[in-house]
Amino acid sequence: MKKFSRLSGVAAPLPIVNVDTDMIIPKDYLKTIKRTGLGTGLFAEMRFHEDGSENEEFVLNKPAYKGAQILVAGDNFGCGSSREHAPWALMDFGIRCIISTSFADIFYNNSFKNGLLPIVVTQEQLDLLMDDASRGANATLTVDLVTQEIHGPDGGVIKFDIDPFKKHCLLNGLDEIGLTMEKDHHIDRHEDHINTHRPWH
Repeated sequence: MKKFSRLSGVAAPLPIVNVDTDMIIPKDYLKTIKRTGLGTGLFAEMRFHEDGSENEEFVLNKPAYKGAQILVAGDNFGCGSSREHAPWALMDFGIRCIISTSFADIFYNNSFKNGLLPIVVTQEQLDLLMDDASRGANATLTVDLVTQEIHGPDGGVIKFDIDPFKKHCLLNGLDEIGLTMEKDHHIDRHEDHINTHRPWH
């Protein structure tokens, strides 16, 4: 899993509440179990018209937000079904961090497992960040996971809370397999012990 420590760039504003996982990645794209390639379907029903052409009014299609890696979103982001394809699609598109006032629990936990940082802030803080994001390429945000701070373009700093274990995993790029492999010397020792003392197993 890709490590996350510090990210600076333009943040895209998505002031929509209750963005569910079907909006993030429509069900038509769920036929694959691969984590790559899903970025093409991210917010497909908002990004594209029925004829397949780009919706120029959608924020991620606007020139100022092309390549945005941070999303400032409305309350209850990631609600709906538990599809892990949602964080896969966001990551494949290039989004590494989402800031909101709340997240659906399953989406929130799935995000950490896939290297995506979801940050919870207050409504007042979100309003400030949404205003920053609305300025497009004229303003950038910096998200520092080590210090747990969001730095605005005008020098403002917002502190955020995060579970220490989830923070450790993101900083070190550890998914569930990676966490297991951290203990590989203990596993090897155990297997050697079994082979020595129970060779018939």
